[in-house]
Amino acid sequence: MGKQATEMLKGTLEGIVLAILATRSAYGYEITAWLREQGFAEIAEGTVYALLVRIEQKGFVDVEKVPSEKGPPRKVYTINAEGTEYLAEFWRTWGFLADRLEQLRGTTPSAGTGTDETSTHEERGN
Repeated sequence: MGKQATEMLKGTLEGIVLAILATRSAYGYEITAWLREQGFAEIAEGTVYALLVRIEQKGFVDVEKVPSEKGPPRKVYTINAEGTEYLAEFWRTWGFLADRLEQLRGTTPSAGTGTDETSTHEERGN
């Protein structure tokens, strides 16, 4: 992942983690493993744990300590009502930004088919 992608990920990781937790409760290592499986191979485990501390402090998740067969208890994170509300706002903001970026790119989204033709600056005669 390049520097630009890393910077963009930093700005969206909180929403991504909350979206994961909206589907199921999980502990830090599970979240990191899932992110890596989805192609975020370079994400550091420490980055995810720091983010989990922040969203816990913001009151977006409930935390339960669950005994572990190996080592100390695991902290299992579950999104709560405040986190769900924040996630809904994240998706609204994401939709707004994605629409504007598509406009800037010179495309018109067509029902999510992925077959849009893009017109470049040169094609428009500019």
